[in-house]
Amino acid sequence: MNLAAFDLNLLRVFDAMMLELSTVRAGERVGLSQPAVSSALGRLRSILGDELFVRDGNRMMPTPRALQLREPVHRALAQIEEALAANAAFDPQTSTRSFMLIGSDYFSTLLMPKLAASVTPIAPSVILQMMDYPSTEVLGLLSDGKADIVLDRVLEMPEWIASRKLFRSWLVCIARRGHPLLSARGIRPAEAIPADVFCAIPQILRSADGSRTGTIDPVLERLGLSRRIAITVPHFQAVALAVATSDLLGSIPVHFARLVAERLELDIFMPPMESPAMDVTMYWHRRLDRDAGNAWVREQLAAVASFDP
Repeated sequence: MNLAAFDLNLLRVFDAMMLELSTVRAGERVGLSQPAVSSALGRLRSILGDELFVRDGNRMMPTPRALQLREPVHRALAQIEEALAANAAFDPQTSTRSFMLIGSDYFSTLLMPKLAASVTPIAPSVILQMMDYPSTEVLGLLSDGKADIVLDRVLEMPEWIASRKLFRSWLVCIARRGHPLLSARGIRPAEAIPADVFCAIPQILRSADGSRTGTIDPVLERLGLSRRIAITVPHFQAVALAVATSDLLGSIPVHFARLVAERLELDIFMPPMESPAMDVTMYWHRRLDRDAGNAWVREQLAAVASFDP
């Protein structure tokens, strides 16, 4: 192969195809049209003497040769990107970069409106996208370059993942204003709900995987108590909306509860046992440590994630 005549952009297209398995989405990732991606793949196939990707329904499936090339090509491109980005300037006023953030609806509701207000005036063409993925998948997303920054609780991460604590959170209970059982027992907002009352009220639980147990259930079990989970939903916003229109009790992070309580006419209570504090953390791949754009986004996130204790 004549490397002198080899176009590095062909490898960028190949890397994007391995990540997306779609010529349309690969084109969006590298800023090319779908026909341009198909043309680049044609050139690669001719150079390497392999089909590389074969259509299977709506996806383009990689051949064994493509799978063999995936990691070395991805590593090589990452090293080149890191070398070039080390001293590259980032001007938010003129940049058109897109950054992929990973976080639950907790973060999209709590942080993204504030981020939009602060970033849009100073970076009019920068694109911030937030997607929700399970915590078990975020390491692979960072490794593959599909995510720029992950927002989550404290996770076990390898040494090649960097992190920064944003703020500390804990769970509180929410109920609709004037909840009949809480009012009848004389329990006022901000007070702790006694364990027996807590267990007597049907509850809605935020559960991404459908599990019907949360952090408080093992503590209740040790006391010989249990609560009744009537509904599970995958988002905190759904918990708050359901509580506002029913007699269910919900448990959500304190800063989220403070944000929605007034507009949904909710009261906030403390759970019957002390809720363990959780460090909310920002994660990124160490290869992006010196990337000026990624560092800028991290600073913007840190600025909007400042909350009263």
